[in-house]
Amino acid sequence: MITTTGKIERRNIGLGAWAFVTEDGTTYEIPKSTDKNLLKSGQTAQITGQVREDIMTTAMIGPVLEVKSFEVINSD
Repeated sequence: MITTTGKIERRNIGLGAWAFVTEDGTTYEIPKSTDKNLLKSGQTAQITGQVREDIMTTAMIGPVLEVKSFEVINSD
């Protein structure tokens, strides 16, 4: 389980993908089934979740981060 802060980004890859880019530059892919209140491009959030090494996606933009909880810090 990790807790990290970063920015949500919408990536135009294939059918589209959601990325979470942390303050240190690490990119995670956020599943589309995640709470829609988090999936807003440009907002900053603190996320607690599990990195899922057992899941692959078609976007392949980074490891999948299964969100357990989040707090929106700044919504653009």
